[in-house]
Amino acid sequence: MTEKSTGTVFLGGPFKGIVDPATGEMDKKHRRRFEALLDRLDSEGHVVHNAHRRESWGAAFLTPEECTRLDFDEISASDVFVAFPGAPASPGTHVELGWASAMGKPVVLLLEPDAEYAFLVRGLHTVADVTVITVGDDDLALADQVSAAVRRAVSGAAG
Repeated sequence: MTEKSTGTVFLGGPFKGIVDPATGEMDKKHRRRFEALLDRLDSEGHVVHNAHRRESWGAAFLTPEECTRLDFDEISASDVFVAFPGAPASPGTHVELGWASAMGKPVVLLLEPDAEYAFLVRGLHTVADVTVITVGDDDLALADQVSAAVRRAVSGAAG
């Protein structure tokens, strides 16, 4: 049995750019990856904030004013920020990375192996507590790595 955590996590990443215009919902590949992470973190007892789930995978987008305030407040209340910066870059996620690092939140960056990232993403570790995880094709292995990184961040925040 997994020990329950009281840690709070914000899971961010590209959204509008990966919504299929034909269905109005997030594409299946990305949705499966987010769901694997959400399922794992939820099952471990973390409180997990995530705009994708909150906004029904694209079927119920909030207004810019609503989602900006909610994301900011939820990142503020979180112990750790986990994010796919996007390749190509997700402008919203980059803003959230700035918020989280300015707030002193530990950051777990999920990077594609062959993608190019902005210099400020690649150098974020020089001004913030950053753990980098390289994303592969195995969503369950990714969930294992993210889970371990979140546990370390939450235990560091508590200690």
